[in-house]
Amino acid sequence: MTIVIPMREGVQRDKLSVAAGILRRGGLVAFPTETVYGLGADALNESATRRIFEAKGRPADNPLIVHIAEVEWLEKLAKEVPEKAWELAEKFWPGPLTIVLPARDTVPRTTTGGLDTVAVRMPAHPIALELIRLSNVPVAAPSANISGRPSPTSADHVIEDFYGKIDCIVDGGETPIGVESTVIDLTSEVPVLLRPGGLPVEELSKVLGEVLIHPAVKGEKVDIAKSPGMKYKHYSPNAQVIVVEGNREKVGEKIDELVEEYRKKGFRVGVMATEEHDADEFFYLGDSVEEVARNLFKALRELDRRGVDIIVAEGVDERGLGMAVMNRLRKAAGYRVVKV
Repeated sequence: MTIVIPMREGVQRDKLSVAAGILRRGGLVAFPTETVYGLGADALNESATRRIFEAKGRPADNPLIVHIAEVEWLEKLAKEVPEKAWELAEKFWPGPLTIVLPARDTVPRTTTGGLDTVAVRMPAHPIALELIRLSNVPVAAPSANISGRPSPTSADHVIEDFYGKIDCIVDGGETPIGVESTVIDLTSEVPVLLRPGGLPVEELSKVLGEVLIHPAVKGEKVDIAKSPGMKYKHYSPNAQVIVVEGNREKVGEKIDELVEEYRKKGFRVGVMATEEHDADEFFYLGDSVEEVARNLFKALRELDRRGVDIIVAEGVDERGLGMAVMNRLRKAAGYRVVKV
């Protein structure tokens, strides 16, 4: 049986202590962060982290991100912490930034996906921070969805995927950012962006100077994934997704063309965009890139729920949060992209 703990009105320590106890005993707890909901387990408990992979159907070589509640915990997980890591932590933690560093031997290789590196972040959500503090263990927590599905931005999404399969779900309402954390690798001479996310790379560059963009960010295949989101299918609904990107006016026209084309073939077509389109189903993404990011996974899940066969999605400018949005959209589409 799965315990669902309502906590939309803010942190309630007595209720959270129940979830913290489950984590300490090796159980699985889904909880909100500022990015998406995470599926948490004690990061230093090998059998507990193995349960994450089993519950999600996640490949064993896809590393987990470890969440901490105090900056000092970083030294318990990483055997080398360069000055740049401390600078990033001081400026951006708590927040949607994950830092990849050499792992201590005490971190199970189930947590690291078999790698000698560990990915660490301090979430900004008050429920997440207090849960980690109360459990007093670093918490490994990938997104709380079945592997390959759109990430969850509400407890309802987690319940849809995991009710009856995990021990506890903490319902903290909808997550404010809506896309996962940015992942930066500091194990090489020049920092490498492994995954764009809730912290724009432009902000990282102000602290780090040069930042290389890993080819996987643009869709190139990799053999070894040092970060979630690099190697495997991600974020995909049941419907086939097509992304249209390019000149804004032409994008709108192309979306209408595709809707007409697929409807003539007998498909139910959904559109997710920042301007309304005549389709079988429509989801308004918002009028800013922040709103689009917040609504992205909700839109994919909702259009699936409405029973469409095809989802035509409007692309956005890749500046700022737009890089993360387009990374997720292209992956959701399996790189079926129409450029105009």
